[in-house]
Amino acid sequence: MKDKVIDILIFLLWLLTVIIYPMLISIYVTMPLFIGFAGLMLVLGIQKDRYWQIALTLLYMINLEINLSLPLLLIPISVVLFIFIVKPKLSFLKLCPVCVKIVTVISINIIYFVLLYGYDFVNSQSSVNYDSFIIFSIVYDIIAAVLV
Repeated sequence: MKDKVIDILIFLLWLLTVIIYPMLISIYVTMPLFIGFAGLMLVLGIQKDRYWQIALTLLYMINLEINLSLPLLLIPISVVLFIFIVKPKLSFLKLCPVCVKIVTVISINIIYFVLLYGYDFVNSQSSVNYDSFIIFSIVYDIIAAVLV
């Protein structure tokens, strides 16, 4: 009984974080986006068949895109492209799980920002300023991935 209560409290904490953190990012623009980390959590959720993890990660991604006025579903599309294009080529890194996480986060970030740049180019707009905050966000993504 006690374990179920703890599991429910952990789930509610994650749900609260998934809902509130994107709102905080839209107010405090210097906070990291955690796009690559969310992509890593989606990949791990798919690998381990954790449906609650997949749902929370997709909720975070969509909530982030809505709060920051980014193109809808571009982060999940980036993760799907990573799974089909890059992930099969990472088999040589199986012996180093931290290396796999780092390469996953960096690859998802690169795919996302390339797609976002292409979206901005096609629509003649600017969704994100490509400056040092992007590097800051990617570094925090990598730190978060290594700690998981």
